[in-house]
Amino acid sequence: MGFFDLQGKVAVVTGGSKGIGRAICERMAEAGAKVVVSSRKVDACQEVVDGIKAKGGDAVAVACNVSHIEQLQNLVDTAMKTYGRIDCLVGNAAVNPHYGPMTEIDEGAFQKIVDCNIRANLWLARMVLPQMAERKDGTIIVISSIAGIKGTDDIGMYGVSKAADMALARNLAVRWGEHNIRINTIAPGLIRTDFAKALWENPERRAAVEASYPLRRIGDPDDIAGVAIFLAADAGRYITGQTIVVDGGATIVANV
Repeated sequence: MGFFDLQGKVAVVTGGSKGIGRAICERMAEAGAKVVVSSRKVDACQEVVDGIKAKGGDAVAVACNVSHIEQLQNLVDTAMKTYGRIDCLVGNAAVNPHYGPMTEIDEGAFQKIVDCNIRANLWLARMVLPQMAERKDGTIIVISSIAGIKGTDDIGMYGVSKAADMALARNLAVRWGEHNIRINTIAPGLIRTDFAKALWENPERRAAVEASYPLRRIGDPDDIAGVAIFLAADAGRYITGQTIVVDGGATIVANV
């Protein structure tokens, strides 16, 4: 196998029907992985699967609302029944139902963020880690955000959940490292996705953001997919418990 080859690996990706998750599914399939594409809408997942198969890849679609633990279990069970193993788990599904100051969030939105962005990743990890430990091999990648590193008045609770994902990965990495299981997070900056559209669809705001980024552009989903492949492949075999920031340099710029 090559350094960035995923031949023979099985990857399970949540939030895999669009944006960053879709790019990860498609690029991992190109690298040789068998991919379990999941999101709430199975039709959208099947579209991704059909595209992968059309290029000679192997994939299956599974409907999963990550807020429901029984659906998470079904996702893992289906992956195991279909492919017999899970080598890489990518926790990408996330929600942000509240835009504005944290102090104004209601209980329902708060609980949705906790259930989807934090709890789901922990429960999925618990479900896949034992079979990884049996083989002494596996990777878990959680898609976090630079909102978990920086302060913001717009998406504060979302940022708290993404900081929690970073801590989640560190803690799991400490416990499961002896089994040769690596657990990391990727913290994207502003990426051109439907999820982040409110942050980039205004041309003036986007131009201002891009002017402040050292690379002078916002990111594409493939920019994140490349790092996910690196972490899942042998190329990233000595990296664990880390958060890799992929933001075009956004967080290195002084604002004063």
